[in-house]
Amino acid sequence: MSNSGPGAPERVVVRRATREDAGALLGLVDALADYENLPRPTADARERLVADGFGAEPKFTAYIAELEGRTVGYAITFPTYSSFLARPTLFLEDIFVLPEARRAGVGSAFFQHLAREALRLGCGRMEWVVLDWNKVAIDFYERLGARRLTEWLPYRLTVAELQRIAGVD
Repeated sequence: MSNSGPGAPERVVVRRATREDAGALLGLVDALADYENLPRPTADARERLVADGFGAEPKFTAYIAELEGRTVGYAITFPTYSSFLARPTLFLEDIFVLPEARRAGVGSAFFQHLAREALRLGCGRMEWVVLDWNKVAIDFYERLGARRLTEWLPYRLTVAELQRIAGVD
């Protein structure tokens, strides 16, 4: 699907990723890890990403952004649910555009595409998190009109903590 309109030039295409895009997706995940100074996914994690994204029962939806035919970004989403809105929420787990492709309308095209997808799915909102040091991303989100939540604090349990709480070794 080609995106056009404000901030989304015709030369930017955002589309749902297919299994054939798995290699490009994994390369972009590696690029995000490098950008965030995090370890790249292990070989086992890479296999799970492909299986979970493109298997019989996908656990997430991946999107690819192409700029003039070259893959330059990806996004991963999955639904959550708001009991108070009584509607699904589109949660944006990852969004990443290669640094050399930024300021070319790719991020705007991604958000336009994802906003349409959220509306198509009947979502009451779309949410994501951003690292506090990523001023470039924060400024971009605020220009879109996104509002930083201050009343909600993120928490996380890793597998080790889940196992401890569940009483599983």
